Amino acid sequence: MKTDKFGQIILSADEAFSGLYSGKIVDLSQVNIDDPKEITLYTAAQRDNADNIPNLTQFEEEDIDQELFDESNQCDWFMPENYCPDLVEHLYSLCKTVQERDRVDQELKLFIQHGMFDLLFYLKYLVDTMREHGIVWGVGRGSSVASFVLYLLGIHKINSIAYDLDIHEFLKENSDGI
Repeated sequence: MKTDKFGQIILSADEAFSGLYSGKIVDLSQVNIDDPKEITLYTAAQRDNADNIPNLTQFEEEDIDQELFDESNQCDWFMPENYCPDLVEHLYSLCKTVQERDRVDQELKLFIQHGMFDLLFYLKYLVDTMREHGIVWGVGRGSSVASFVLYLLGIHKINSIAYDLDIHEFLKENSDGI
């Protein structure tokens, strides 16, 4: 197994099929394969024997910089489609006071303004998956503990309202206005 300059995993065909048979890989169409000869052999075998298995594509390194790569992949999350479609309603259901609802309102507007709203769905999925598998994570780190929404999702254990933490410490703009 190798990785490219962006951290994308590149596998040999043997590694891909070992992952498929062990259940660690569920979708071969999302796998980067590095050897064109292996892809040609696979495609021929697929055509002749089993048209119900996905195509493989050869990995081609993208000629873009890190910022453009990150931007193009920002919303490409590995999670079930429509996971928690009622996330906003779920967040409101966790609020016990009007102050908490107002804070959720304020933060959701900021998450939308900063283009980070879709990230909340993935974070909920991530926390639920870690809980389901008994994976332990920390109590909170850095400015993220200023977010009450992240507290409600279980990302951290710091109630930012109880400690009077300003959400703008987490979602603040840098000197370039970003």
